[in-house]
Amino acid sequence: MTEKRLSVLGNRLKECRGKRTQEEVAAHLEISRARYSHYENGRSEPDNEMLQRMASYYDTSSDYLLGITNDKSPVKVETYDSLTEITKYVQQLGITQMGFLDIEKWKNLGPEEVEDIKRHFDYVLHKAMEKKKGQGK
Repeated sequence: MTEKRLSVLGNRLKECRGKRTQEEVAAHLEISRARYSHYENGRSEPDNEMLQRMASYYDTSSDYLLGITNDKSPVKVETYDSLTEITKYVQQLGITQMGFLDIEKWKNLGPEEVEDIKRHFDYVLHKAMEKKKGQGK
């Protein structure tokens, strides 16, 4: 890390710390106050894990702390949970018996596969309704 980048990091850490003491922040990060002080004063470079912990603590991004961006918003990492999506959809359909799902097999599905499942459910339900209409005549 360049001297300028260390300086920017130090200034951003001071800014984010606000009225909290270095001792408070260091305790939360599980490091000594001296170590934290070295980060703020540009004398030490945090490793990536520590940088992420500081960003998380201050509810911002490591890019902000490093001066790469001026946007203080934390980076939102969207995770896709196929099981949650399938469960929500099946519940919308009113299916309460989920025993037919082998959870381990469904965990690795991506968004496209889940959409395929939804389309298939819709198709099967449509066919069943058409069949029922045909029997009612």
